[in-house]
Amino acid sequence: MENVYFWFRRDLRLKDNVGLMNATNSGKKVQCVFIFDTNILDQLTEDDARVTFIHDQLSSIDKALKEIGSSLLVRKGNPFEVWKELLTDKTFSGIYVNRDYEPYARERDKQVYKYCEVNGISYCSFKDQVIFERKEVVKDDGKPYTVYTPFKKKWRSHFRKEMINEAKVDLTREKFIQKQNNIPSLEEIGFKRSSITVKDYTLHIVRDYDLTRNNPAADKTSYLSVHLRFGTISIREIIRQTIDLNATFVDELIWREFFMQILFHFPDVITNNFRRKYDGIQWRNNELEFKKWCDGNTGYPMVDAGMRQLNKTGYMHNRVRMVVASFLCKHLLVDWKWGEAYFAEKLLDYELSSNNGNWQWAAGSGCDASPYFRVFNPTSQQEKFDPKLIYIRRWIDDIDELTYPQPIVDHKMARERAIKTYKDGILNE
Repeated sequence: MENVYFWFRRDLRLKDNVGLMNATNSGKKVQCVFIFDTNILDQLTEDDARVTFIHDQLSSIDKALKEIGSSLLVRKGNPFEVWKELLTDKTFSGIYVNRDYEPYARERDKQVYKYCEVNGISYCSFKDQVIFERKEVVKDDGKPYTVYTPFKKKWRSHFRKEMINEAKVDLTREKFIQKQNNIPSLEEIGFKRSSITVKDYTLHIVRDYDLTRNNPAADKTSYLSVHLRFGTISIREIIRQTIDLNATFVDELIWREFFMQILFHFPDVITNNFRRKYDGIQWRNNELEFKKWCDGNTGYPMVDAGMRQLNKTGYMHNRVRMVVASFLCKHLLVDWKWGEAYFAEKLLDYELSSNNGNWQWAAGSGCDASPYFRVFNPTSQQEKFDPKLIYIRRWIDDIDELTYPQPIVDHKMARERAIKTYKDGILNE
């Protein structure tokens, strides 16, 4: 039993990879594996841009492995069934992985772990996609934080520069199994290449991030979110390069870990309000109005520009995300779960913890959320953050035409309706 597997998931890189480093340091030869999970794929459209992106990253990894005589083994199916098949090869004694914290992933991994345990296979998991995980940043009494600011303060007080040292992977022939596998094509796994492409990330904007982050027209964004989501760059590398450049930017990375911890400790937020007193809100859930929101035809240019950007590119500027989410929940009184599901379908950087956390923030039902009586005015948001209509004209071709719709709802009326509906619906705690 001279071999071990390394299972790629949300860590699609050969550099600075904790699990892979430990696999290559195990004294055994490593076979890298990726599984296209049919439990996930079956819910996607055939031209999903995220699948194209993953396939491209796998091709890059495979190319690098082939340069040292190895290759990437790619399978499609239910991960548990795939592993039962792979582990029939008795030359393998272990699986190395980096931990994932979403409920589905935890259940999947527990199933594989138990199978390994019964069959005398080692299952070694490591922290890689975050700086702090699980119960590493909690209150003094051991309970999880549900408010961001004290979490951030504790995170920063625990942080040490050595935590972001590179997890160096020794990419040499003697470390990897010398076997040539061929990656299946997109078509062979049931997909086709998307017309949407994922932008390369950039960190040159970080120094001025706090000054430019609310300006959608300037497009001063790092485009890191997709790469963080799929692990094409490590969180350690990002923080190594940014920790001394801009505190506001690092705070955003801490928000990401905050929402991950919320999901880890309170997994029922997937289907429920974090603050259960919001369960009594009577959503209107008008399907026609929801469709207009999805298509970017609400008659509010800031909202429509954001939704059209999302539909065309798989991205939306962060400031605009807050505006469109608030508009759906407050102006149209559509359940935040509808908006969350639409973002999950469209966003290239969709990450369950952040998507859920931010939608519940916008709806007022989440931890440390925007109060229910705070209703973004999409017109004043436009006047403040896109006064020259540069962002809006970029995404709305007919903004000056008769074809552009009239506002779907009057702001003043919608605001008053939202506040009354929330006030009437909030349950006594």
